[in-house]
Amino acid sequence: MAAKSLFQSPNPKHVPFLKSDQTLVLPHVVSLPNSKTTAKRLVVSSSSSSSSSAVLAPHILTSPVASPLVSRAQAPLARVWREIQGCNNWKDLIEPTLNPLLQQEITRYGNLVSTCYKAFDLNPNSKRYLNCKYGKQTLLQETGVDQAEEYQVTKYIYATPDINISISPIQNEANRGARWVGYVAVSSDESVKRLGRRDIVVTFRGTVTNPEWVTNFMSSLAPARFDPHNARPEVKVESGFLSLYTSDESESKFGLESCRQQLLSEISRLVNKYKGEDMSITLAGHSMGSSLAHLLAYDIAELGLNRRMGERDVPITVFSFAGPRVGNLGFKKRCEELGVKVLRITNVNDPITKLPGVLFNENFRVLGGFYELPWSCSCYAHVGVQLTLDFFDVQNISCVHDLGTYIDLLNRRRINSRSADSDKEKDNDNFSLEFLKRKGENMMFLKGQRRVHWTNVVDLLSSVSDHMLYCNIF
Repeated sequence: MAAKSLFQSPNPKHVPFLKSDQTLVLPHVVSLPNSKTTAKRLVVSSSSSSSSSAVLAPHILTSPVASPLVSRAQAPLARVWREIQGCNNWKDLIEPTLNPLLQQEITRYGNLVSTCYKAFDLNPNSKRYLNCKYGKQTLLQETGVDQAEEYQVTKYIYATPDINISISPIQNEANRGARWVGYVAVSSDESVKRLGRRDIVVTFRGTVTNPEWVTNFMSSLAPARFDPHNARPEVKVESGFLSLYTSDESESKFGLESCRQQLLSEISRLVNKYKGEDMSITLAGHSMGSSLAHLLAYDIAELGLNRRMGERDVPITVFSFAGPRVGNLGFKKRCEELGVKVLRITNVNDPITKLPGVLFNENFRVLGGFYELPWSCSCYAHVGVQLTLDFFDVQNISCVHDLGTYIDLLNRRRINSRSADSDKEKDNDNFSLEFLKRKGENMMFLKGQRRVHWTNVVDLLSSVSDHMLYCNIF
């Protein structure tokens, strides 16, 4: 799922990627650091998950971008944190311009996710192979997180891909068992004053190892059945993600619990430890990691672990970076009923965000807007509100899915007050050539991996996903 593992050494040369205007949202331009040449552009827009065309086509710039910031931009985070966490589904925080406080928080959680990549040990000769390089006390400092003292890491999370495949390289790697996928952290006493609450954070990395790639291809739908008292068979999720979330190593000599059991026990402990305080549960992940974040958010809410007697429920928010679809329409509806808030940060040119269910998804389940098709219950559907970026590099196509690119562009996002009429612009490059020249070396590509032509990868992902979804439906 994490496409960055397929490429190395970015060689930026950008091309325009604007198509016909198919949306009603008001986009705006972001200026990025550039050289003496005409300013390059990054199109950034937003839409709710109900927009059928928002993910399918980038937006043409048609309006001036100068617009006043909402008043909440001036308020301290401690006063408006519930809105930033999505209590109102980010109303007026994304359109017409991205609220700078929300932008700051998205960037901050993105950096916490990037720690999972920086600390993941991929050296086969290392004693920590497929584990974290650092201890919990020094993880955030070692990976260069700003203001690392604001959070204390309390637990490392491991997941076990449950696959049975005869290809020896994959099987040998799968036999190594659980591998590190993320961590749980809680805000420190000092940071509570700035954040306005005690923040419990869980972060997940995306796909890196071969067995994880195999689980991503397991795109048939399966009932989640998280609540032992109410199975809710209509709530279905991708079987590969579900397997990664629920599989354990009970038969091994160490008896490691499943990813799910590790997470639920730690979150329950922290919620109980800080009872009586204002609190939030924030889950953030990239690619496959965003799928695990979705499953955990639904699991916590379904089991009621965020409910406190005589107190307000603890809000659950997912910040999803380049995430795929996770479940069917029943999963989406149940998440909304339970009050789970999801903000999906996506790139319109990123194929991963269109998987699984390239053909059968939330946009193709109703005929003519009236007749619900027979397979609608088995269609994949995105959850939550979408914030869309638009960037593309023809010679380094892996950047469309790279977490580092997502974060850097959000972090350097500035409002351009000049007119952005695309008909008058001579240079339609999506974003700054000089920016990627300076930042390309920081993108998270795994060393020693073969180059693979991106179109072949996309075709493979699409065909496998559609084939397995077809088998599941019919």
